[in-house]
Amino acid sequence: MSNPLRTGVQEFRKSVYPKKKALFEKFAEGQQPHSVFVTCSDSRIDPYLLTSSEPGDIFVIRTAGNVVPPKGCPASGVSATIEYAISVLKVGEIVVCGHARCGAMDAVTRPETMENLGEVRAWLDHVGTLGAEVNEEGPFPSDEVRLETAAKRNVNRQLENLETFDFIQEAMDEGRLRLTGWYYDFVSGQVEEYDAAADRYVAV
Repeated sequence: MSNPLRTGVQEFRKSVYPKKKALFEKFAEGQQPHSVFVTCSDSRIDPYLLTSSEPGDIFVIRTAGNVVPPKGCPASGVSATIEYAISVLKVGEIVVCGHARCGAMDAVTRPETMENLGEVRAWLDHVGTLGAEVNEEGPFPSDEVRLETAAKRNVNRQLENLETFDFIQEAMDEGRLRLTGWYYDFVSGQVEEYDAAADRYVAV
C-alpha cells in the first residue's frame, strides 16, 4: 500500500529541498518569524499557501475551531506557544483566522452533534455561549450563512481571549504587537479582516 506522506517526503528530498537548501541551512542560526498565525486544524486550510509564506516566516498554531483558551485555564500548548512567540521571538502580529464551513462552528451551533464526542465538547466549551448567541439571531437563509456568522464571532471571541494574557497586554501597550482577525472562504479564495472601528469584516 502506498503511503502519501512518505511519497511526499521523497518528493521533498528530491525536488523541494535542493531548491531551498540555502534557506534551510540558514535556520541553523535560529528563527525570526514575523507573525503568529492561529487557525483551525481543518485540512482544507494551508496557512503558508494562503499567505504566500516561506518556512520560517510564520509561527503556526492549529486547534479545532482556532480556539485560544483564555488566561486562567489549565496550561496548554496553545498559551505556551504564544508566550514563547511573543516573549522570546518577539513577533509583531497575531492573526486569528477562522474559515468557511467550519465543523467546529457547526458543532457549537448544533451541540447535539457532539453527544458522543466528549473531548471535542470539552474543548469547544472555551467558546462559551457563542453557539446559543448565534442561534438566537436565526433563522439564517442557509447553513453557510450560519457558519460564517459563527466563525466571525468566534474569531472575535478568541481575540478577546488573547487579550487576557499579561504578556500580550504588555506587548500591545509597548506598541510592538498587533492582534488581527481574519475570515477565510477557501471556496472563493476571499479573505476578510475585522475592522474594529467599523465593527465589520472587510476584504483584505
